[in-house]
Order: sequence, then structure tokens, then C-alpha cells
Amino acid sequence: MAIKVLLITQWFEPEPTFKGQVFARELMRQGFEVEVITGFPNYPGGKLYPGYKLKWLQKEVIDGVKVTRVPLYPSHDTSAIGRIFNYISFSLSALIYGLFGAKRPDVIYAYHPPLTTGITAILIHFFRRIPVVYDIQDMWPDTLMETGMITNPHALSIVGKVCDWVYHYVDHIVVLSPGFKRLLVERGVAESKIDVIYNWCDEQSLASPTGKPPNNFPDQDKFRVLFAGNMGKAQGLSAVLDAAEILQKTAPTICFIFLGGGLEVEQIKQRVISKSLVNIVFLPPVPMGEVGNMLHAADVLLVHLKKSPLFSITIPSKIQAYMAVGKPILIAVDGDAAALVKNAEGGVIAQSEDAESIAAATLDLYQLSVEKRQIMGNKNKQFYKEKLSLQVGVSRFGEIFKSLSVRH
Repeated sequence: MAIKVLLITQWFEPEPTFKGQVFARELMRQGFEVEVITGFPNYPGGKLYPGYKLKWLQKEVIDGVKVTRVPLYPSHDTSAIGRIFNYISFSLSALIYGLFGAKRPDVIYAYHPPLTTGITAILIHFFRRIPVVYDIQDMWPDTLMETGMITNPHALSIVGKVCDWVYHYVDHIVVLSPGFKRLLVERGVAESKIDVIYNWCDEQSLASPTGKPPNNFPDQDKFRVLFAGNMGKAQGLSAVLDAAEILQKTAPTICFIFLGGGLEVEQIKQRVISKSLVNIVFLPPVPMGEVGNMLHAADVLLVHLKKSPLFSITIPSKIQAYMAVGKPILIAVDGDAAALVKNAEGGVIAQSEDAESIAAATLDLYQLSVEKRQIMGNKNKQFYKEKLSLQVGVSRFGEIFKSLSVRH
């Protein structure tokens, strides 16, 4: 008989999420029976998506996956209060359904963040004696402190203690980087309880891009360095602007393309104007299929994060997308993310928040032959296929699910 997996995740299609429909569908393809408990879609805007109305339960079948939606307080406020109500309301609804409504699974998979999803999974575990696999995509309380969502030391301490409680009672933990694993071991979690399974990307959208680059996408006579994704404080893109200023004088055919949105976009644009930079182009956010088109059209793909102990153990999800399309990567991130690109032999590493280092690394890639850059890109693509792909990642989750279901 197929092993039954109950996926508890606050966010699911049509919301943007790492481990949503694609994950559930691949589990089913690999022989598992899957039910998803999630909320009514409202992320990231904090308002219910068109076509949805809050009610006690809504059951759907999306691409063959059974999805049960439970009510929550829709919110994605910048204030902590709205977010907390959003998290707790989903957690309580999911707990009630998980205890009294869901068909008994063999394994529970819980997606973190938020931490409240882990609490729900543990309480169901206590009452129904079902093993729990906890997938940590964000290290709390570290991220809460780094982003400024919670700054009160006492509150952060409480969150840390609740995290430790969840880690103690879950049966297995999956993390996205070796650094996350090291940090958990330092905090007292048994090393044997933790597996590193790298994230994958939206392979289908990237493999079959739609449309074409917009008219203001630079022509092939330019050397195009593309940054795709969120532009917020964590990305620290002022250092990239400083690197562009250096290169505008020394290598005017190099241009930087910023594709996406975020809280810092307008501020970055103002800095570009104040610096009189003509080697930077901004493009608005587009669907992933169209992103794929621009990733393919660029010469080099850029990753940058601020210097931070937390970011040194984080692997930005754009790296997987960059590798999957087979392009060389310019990475200015310390730690695990840089190690991944180094292991793939698919790019050049610069120092985070160091304009001169970023400019020098860009020049190194610019001066390589087209053939050598293509070799780098091919190595990235092969590395992704062998180490990071959806099939590889889900197979490893499947091994954990099977092992736990046999033990219980």
C-alpha cells in the first residue's frame, strides 16, 4: 500500500511557495498518497485571492493532489501583530482538522516558516502518534531578528525556546544548507536527526520560457549581468551599484540588469540617478516563465547578499534557477552559497558588499571566452541535475518518509 503523507504548509498554490504543488505532485508520481492542509490563499498581499471566500473547510483537487483549505486571519502586515494573528489562526484551524478531520497518515510533513506550523504538527503527533518530518526553510529566531520583525530580546528568547521544543519532539529535520545543520547541532539537536536536502527550482517554467525579453533588454553587443529576484535590505545591492560605477569607466560594454521588485527598488533607482549610471537597466517583476527567457538571454547571472552570519549559512533559491538554465554565476555571498557554486565549478566568487571585488569578478567573467563561459554554464546544469533537481530532492524526502513509516 502507498505511504500516506500529510503535508502541513500555511502557503500553497496559487500562492508563491517553495514546497507546494510541484513537491506534492512529484511525491505522488513517486508512489506516495498525499493530502495537503493549507490556508485560504492571501500571501503576499494579505488579501484573499479572487474566487476564494473564508469558510470552515474547502476541499479541492489540484493536478490530482487533494488540498484541504482551513480558515485563517488574512494578513501580511509589516507589523508583527497582524502576522502573529495570521500564523496562529492557521495553526489552530490546521490542528483541529488534523486531529479530527484528516484521514490518518503514515507521516506528517511540516513546512517552516512559520514556527506555528511545527507546533501544530507536534500536537497532532502527541494525540495521533504520527511521526513528523520538519522542513526548516528559515532559521528562527535569527531571521526575525535580522529582518527586524521582532527586536525585543525577551520575545526572541521565547521564540528560541519554542523552536528548541519543536526540534526535540519532531522525528526528523530537513534543512536547506550544511550551515543550518551546523547551527542546529550547536543548539543541541542530534546530528543523526538532521538531513541536508537542497531546494530545487521551478524546472518546468524555466525549461519552457514564454514570451521574449522586453524591448529595453540590452542587445548582444553588451555584456549582460542579470540579477533576478527580490530587491530588499537583505540583498545589499548598493555594493553592486558601486561596482557598476567602477566598471562604467573601465569596461563600458558591461551592463547590469535588475529584474524584480522589492522594498528597496525606488531607493536603488534614485542612487542610480544620483551616480549618473548608464550601465544599469531595471525590469519589473514577471511570471517565472518570462523570467526564464531573460535568464537564458543574459551572459552572467548575479547573486548578492549582505554580510551576515545568517546569510553565510543561507542558499538563495535563485542559485538553483541560475544553475538549471546553464549559465555562469557571479556570486557575492559568503559561506554555503559560495561553496555550492565552487563545488559545481560554475562561476566566479566575489566578496559580499565589496564593490572592488564584485567589479574584478565581473571583469574576470567578461574576459573569458564565450566557450569557457559555456563550459561553466554546462557544469552548473549538470550539477543541478545530479544534486539539486526536483526528482533527486523528493526521492530523498521519500526515503525519510519510508524509514519513519516502517519504524512506527
